[in-house]
Amino acid sequence: MEVKNKNNSIVQMLEQEKSNKKYYIMIAVAVVAALIWSMSVIEVKPLSKEGIVIAKNIFRGIFHPSMDFLFNFTRQGVPFLLLETIAIAVLGTLFGSILALPLAFLSATNIVPRPIAVVMRFINMAIRTVPPFVYGLMFIRVTGPGASAGVLTLAVVSIGMIAKMFTETIEDLDQGIIESMEASGASLFQKIRFGVIPQLKADFLSLLLYRFDMNLRDATILGLVGAGGIGAPLIFAMNSYRWNQVGAILIGLFLLIFVVEAISSRIRRYLLHGK
Repeated sequence: MEVKNKNNSIVQMLEQEKSNKKYYIMIAVAVVAALIWSMSVIEVKPLSKEGIVIAKNIFRGIFHPSMDFLFNFTRQGVPFLLLETIAIAVLGTLFGSILALPLAFLSATNIVPRPIAVVMRFINMAIRTVPPFVYGLMFIRVTGPGASAGVLTLAVVSIGMIAKMFTETIEDLDQGIIESMEASGASLFQKIRFGVIPQLKADFLSLLLYRFDMNLRDATILGLVGAGGIGAPLIFAMNSYRWNQVGAILIGLFLLIFVVEAISSRIRRYLLHGK
């Protein structure tokens, strides 16, 4: 009897695979068509002799980094610049999450009436539309070049992404608890305080860690426009062809990202699975 059941399940799987074959072929054709169209639009230029020489100099400098710059513990050295980048990412994530939390609750259709949620989602979409570089250039005009512009930029950029993910998480929670609280006459604040937050605490913290990882990389990129962090020395070193300093900065960034990724992954695993 068990053998027959296994054979029947195998036959069903094979039939299901046959029925999905057309679907897979359509996806493959769509991907190939998109690839051909993209290659027809982009003009691929061959490398010049000067480009090859510059590429050799870049790789030679990167693989022979400046150790004096890498282990310089003054304000101009790689360790301090990495520390400043971490501080920008931490403050940007905290400020962004504080501002995103009420926006997320006001965007959840199971918490507030749908018209209010639609308006809040439109505001959130408008925030996400503007690229981080544009925010960075705007805040540099307000506060001047430096870490303050980077913190404000990451805070605003974080609002859109955190609010969107928080909203999706809120809408996936157990509706029975909220409905029972509504039946008992609980207010909006009480529903959030006692019905929503206890269910979503671990997911919220995990999302914040994920956004911190992204902000750490964005803080490096925003430094290219003068918004503090290690990005500004990186672009200065590249513009002046000091590739050994570029190599030292890249080594520091690699070690920083590796350590932060390992720690955040362990914390997320503990929050979601308890181990």
